[in-house]
Amino acid sequence: MPFLLPSKVTQENAVQLERDGLFNMATLGTIDCSALIDFDSTVLTLLMAWQKKLLFKGQTISVVNAPEKLKVLAGVYGVSQLLGLE
Repeated sequence: MPFLLPSKVTQENAVQLERDGLFNMATLGTIDCSALIDFDSTVLTLLMAWQKKLLFKGQTISVVNAPEKLKVLAGVYGVSQLLGLE
């Protein structure tokens, strides 16, 4: 079962989302972005933080249903490949 990101990911809810993800670490293998509408670069920080935790355990994340804006943002920040958003 994937970890479903909410429709909004900004600085206002990023800390709580990071905790939720780490609490449900088993679901972080796949992160579903299908509901994601309102976001900024904070979402990349969140995804990279989870990626780092999973890499420590020898795992990686798979981001699915990423909106085009997220793919573009990841490209601008140079993290597309790290997050599998190419």
